[in-house]
Amino acid sequence: MVLKLIDATQARSGTNIIIDGEACVVKSNDISKSGKHGAAKCRIEAIEIFSGKKKILAVPGKERFDVPLIEKKKAQVLSVSDSTANVMDLESYENFDLPFIEDIKGKLTSEQQVEYWDIEGKKVIMRVL
Repeated sequence: MVLKLIDATQARSGTNIIIDGEACVVKSNDISKSGKHGAAKCRIEAIEIFSGKKKILAVPGKERFDVPLIEKKKAQVLSVSDSTANVMDLESYENFDLPFIEDIKGKLTSEQQVEYWDIEGKKVIMRVL
């Protein structure tokens, strides 16, 4: 579910937006005003939340972007494999497998509490609590 729509000129550093169907965090936004009758242009640098890929866009200032709804929830790790962890949600007590980001791969062990993000139906473990 999309939270709201914003113009490209409103995408500040740290804002979450959807680019090409993927949730991204804006790292920088260079806004330039061109000519007497021209419109503002934006050069947006963003990083995908799930894969860490860098994206660079040059768009008109009136271009609209979706802002995703990010739900941050807590869970307890039951077991860890190479790329996923089996976790139990601490509110609903539901068990499921979640992928995790590379930064926390060495820190993740059984019976730890973690924070996972649910972004547009995709879930990923973001940090160890």
